Amino acid sequence: MNFLILRSIKTKNPNIRKIKLVRLLSLLFFLFATISFAQSPDELMQQGNKFYQDSQYEAAITAYRKILSQGFESSSLYHNLGNAYFKNGQIGNAILFYEKGLRLSPGDEDLAYNLRIANSRTVDKITEVPKLFIVQWWDILVTSFSFSSWAVIVIIVYLIFLGGIAIYLLSRKFNLQRLGFITSSSTLAVLIISVVILIARYEHDSTADYGVLTEQIYSAKVSPDIKSNDAFVIHEGIKFSVEDRVNDWVKIKLADGKIGWIENRSFGQI
Repeated sequence: MNFLILRSIKTKNPNIRKIKLVRLLSLLFFLFATISFAQSPDELMQQGNKFYQDSQYEAAITAYRKILSQGFESSSLYHNLGNAYFKNGQIGNAILFYEKGLRLSPGDEDLAYNLRIANSRTVDKITEVPKLFIVQWWDILVTSFSFSSWAVIVIIVYLIFLGGIAIYLLSRKFNLQRLGFITSSSTLAVLIISVVILIARYEHDSTADYGVLTEQIYSAKVSPDIKSNDAFVIHEGIKFSVEDRVNDWVKIKLADGKIGWIENRSFGQI
């Protein structure tokens, strides 16, 4: 019985081994050089800020985006990137990155102010469908802090609650027991509310899907097909919710309730 045996090819030519060694050393040198000369996020931020101060906004955008390509993000980075796009006349991208910054730091007053300025430059002025007062109040409360901030609040309230229970159980003085009982009772209600808000904030972040149009003008379609009829026309910087996705198309809903389809390339996701 014959067997087919796979064997490696052995060469007697030493030059081939030398070529392979040279290629390996070249590859290692290239990788080392790439790692050594790669700019850190801090260096890129400083470089972008310098370009921005010198009114070189395209160069500033490139530097800031290099930080994003390295996997870093922060409200400060999004703030600077939004400013660079705003100065460069790209209102849609400016609004997009201001919104991204506010997603990380909802209470940032500078970001909120710049976003209002950018929104005032948009063409479309859409009246939002009115919400019930209690619903609007709840939305403001839930989004007043980021998820991580609400988590810190829950932990602090929980520790205060445990401290109140400890004082009540371990103290032998009536006044301290009374203080512990009042503290634990009052913080229990706050703890429950904080946990509910934390859950609501998590659901908001995980389910809410919003985008901003970055094209100067776009005709939304009634169906995910370039040949379908136009539903409405929107302009750069308008914000909408993403309702559905089909291949390269997304179904969007405007604040006034209008629904249409646009292509992925025409917007940025918050």
